[in-house]
Amino acid sequence: MTVSESMSRLRAQREALVEAALEHVPFDGWSKQALIAGAEDLDLAPGEIDRLLPKGTGQAIVTYVEMTDRKMVDALDALELDQMKIRERIAVAVKTRLDLVENHKDAVRAAVAWTALPQNVAKGLKLTHGTVDKMWIAAGDTSTDHNWYTKRMLLAGVYGSTLAYWLDDTSEGHSDSWAFLDRRIGNVMQIPKITGKISKAGQFAAAPLKLGAKLARCMPTPGRVRRQFGG
Repeated sequence: MTVSESMSRLRAQREALVEAALEHVPFDGWSKQALIAGAEDLDLAPGEIDRLLPKGTGQAIVTYVEMTDRKMVDALDALELDQMKIRERIAVAVKTRLDLVENHKDAVRAAVAWTALPQNVAKGLKLTHGTVDKMWIAAGDTSTDHNWYTKRMLLAGVYGSTLAYWLDDTSEGHSDSWAFLDRRIGNVMQIPKITGKISKAGQFAAAPLKLGAKLARCMPTPGRVRRQFGG
């Protein structure tokens, strides 16, 4: 087996464990207990958790975000985005990303709260950057100058604020979230035209961090939900 094949196999096994743990995150949060329960579902020995996720629950969250990003890219590649206006491409990208995690809102909420912890802020920003960068690439962005940074900063704000709205949205088909998304895109598309600066972009980009800080204060401790439900 080549090194590449070995790495691919390791990634597949790691992602399988994270997928299994997802079913337990609503009760235990992103915790070692959730990973143990996921491993049990897959009939994995307890030692396999440390082999597949040597950096613990943080690595599990990073894996979850990155594999969802990859699914998003695959889904977007299957669409004819080049036939759409840039505004529509971005809207479709954000909708696609959120649709992929529709059944795991609790896991997303817990992951966002984790990224807001002081020691994880840098990782959270990196993950958000990775997500929005993939969205822009899928949308056909080829910029290489300062616009490259501005676009990603603005989209980070759009994505983060829409994510915050979406997490609590109970409207049918998340229609309220998509209306909110359209308004946010409309707002940020005017920023470069009005100011030519990115100071306002920084305010938008702060949205994911503000959301994470709020969720971090509200998140239950691991196991609390399980006790509440008698698990």
